[in-house]
Amino acid sequence: MAFEGLTEKLNAAFKRLRGKGRLTENDVREAMREVRLALLEADVSYKVVKEFVAAVTERAVGSDVLDSLTPAQQVVKIVNEELTTLMGGSNAKLSMANNGPTVVMMVGLQGAGKTTTTAKLAGLMRKQYTKRPLLAACDVYRPAAIEQLKVVGAQLDLPVFEQGQGDPVAIAENAIRHAKDHGSDMVFLDTAGRLHVDEALMDELKRMKAAVHPHEILLVVDAMTGQDAVNAASAFDEALGIDGVVLTKLDGDARGGAALSIRAATGKPIKFVGTGEKLDMIEPFHPDRMASRILGMGDMLSLIEKAEAAYDEKQAAKLEEKLRKNRFTLQDYYDQLQQLRGMGDLSQLAGMMPGQLGRQLQGASIDDKVLSHTEAIILSMTPQERENPQILGASRKRRIAAGCGLEVVDVNRLLKQFEMMQQLTKQMSKGRMPGMMGRGGGMGGRMHAFGRKKRLK
Repeated sequence: MAFEGLTEKLNAAFKRLRGKGRLTENDVREAMREVRLALLEADVSYKVVKEFVAAVTERAVGSDVLDSLTPAQQVVKIVNEELTTLMGGSNAKLSMANNGPTVVMMVGLQGAGKTTTTAKLAGLMRKQYTKRPLLAACDVYRPAAIEQLKVVGAQLDLPVFEQGQGDPVAIAENAIRHAKDHGSDMVFLDTAGRLHVDEALMDELKRMKAAVHPHEILLVVDAMTGQDAVNAASAFDEALGIDGVVLTKLDGDARGGAALSIRAATGKPIKFVGTGEKLDMIEPFHPDRMASRILGMGDMLSLIEKAEAAYDEKQAAKLEEKLRKNRFTLQDYYDQLQQLRGMGDLSQLAGMMPGQLGRQLQGASIDDKVLSHTEAIILSMTPQERENPQILGASRKRRIAAGCGLEVVDVNRLLKQFEMMQQLTKQMSKGRMPGMMGRGGGMGGRMHAFGRKKRLK
């Protein structure tokens, strides 16, 4: 998880402050030295660290903090505010065209995940903002680049415009014409990358920019490259004039220095972040929420948004009625597992949870194998069997096991788990455990579907 090491070190520094009833100026400066070291170890650029620590120290040694009844909390509040400012202050949205399709030009070096990120971002625009995006294959040099875009486009059910190995500028122009003719309101241009910044690459991108006049130029950079990501952002901005950054592989970098340095180094905002390999693992970048995560205070807003995205209001109302009548069935069980899977990995959700709860869930994940087996068993049943599992005798169990390629013992294990769930719903229907399966879609009772990686603290 991004910032994991930084979070631990900052919390250790603030814990020492909390142990003091009153703070002196020396206490604050000592804590700031630890903050400085933590940021440098997180691969934040030296210049950014120096300016950040100076800004925090200046505010923290003021009388408002030292004379406060809770000075340690005031220091944490100041660090939180300065981190938010450092990363841009607020969420920066995409600029949209008033007339015609919005053209988004995706640029970056090879290896940053540009093609996949282009498709992910287009998918996010369709899902969250009901846009009708078109993907345009303008990388005509890298082997299989066009095919890769077509594959991820098909997985997300997005149209892809390609004209083989032709002139990328002409392809971009033709893609925009195609979008106008076929009702697409956004065009994402997947441009060529190189292993390093060079003149030929920039000349081609400049020609494309001059020809299509994109509304947004987004630079895709790999968070795991640390300061190299910051250097690439500066080079692309100087040569091309980017509008924002998409930071990929944020889940794979425990330091996260690139996220803290890019805005300060380039003046350009991080607009989106990739949080995993799956095609739905991309989200808008909120500096205030990220600052809260870094300080171990969680990100409940993002967690709520994920829950709402997976939440089906009609299904939840139907489930609530069934719970009142104690009629929780295997079909309901299956539907709830599908909603749970839609929320993502527990390890990602853990970073959004505050304090000890987030730390306990760190490293946990949904066991896809267990979920797949459960789903396969239920889908091998007839509708009658799902509604009335008590009719499942030995011969039916053998048929179900054969139908899903598993053993009878696996069917029995699922039925035992389901019986436990039914007992829980009986208690809830009698009012002993109120609220556990209301609006949240019943996520609380199915923790057996998770596989812990034994990294609990």
